Amino acid sequence: MKRFRFPLRPVAVLRAHRESRAREAFAAAVHSYVQSEELLAATRARVAQLEAALCAGRRERFDAAEEAYHLHGYRREAAAELEAERAMIAARDVMKQRRTEYLEAHRKLEVVRRLEVKARGVYRVATNREEQAEFDDFATRRACRREPVFSQ
Repeated sequence: MKRFRFPLRPVAVLRAHRESRAREAFAAAVHSYVQSEELLAATRARVAQLEAALCAGRRERFDAAEEAYHLHGYRREAAAELEAERAMIAARDVMKQRRTEYLEAHRKLEVVRRLEVKARGVYRVATNREEQAEFDDFATRRACRREPVFSQ
């Protein structure tokens, strides 16, 4: 019996490689997105601290120079928060795109894998038939060689 050979094996190898690269790109995009979320959370925490400090400073005496300094810092942190939010949205969009690319590469690989499973099934059935035919042929030859038990 001949050995099984899948003619689309090179395609399967290429698609597996592409799927692996797409998975790595997706993982990197997820990592980037998580980092941008953490940066945004840290920036929002700093903005909340500055807001609390501004409110607490207004309860005591008013110093215009100090208030202007704190307000400038608050505006800078608010701008950083806005920029971090934009970066997080961009990272989320990239992550979604990489996820779509990974899913497409995975689907293409699964198509080839299913074809290989079907081809192996067809090969197995053909091999089993061939083997059974050999057994039948062997049994027939053996039965023809026997001497009759009862002679007349």
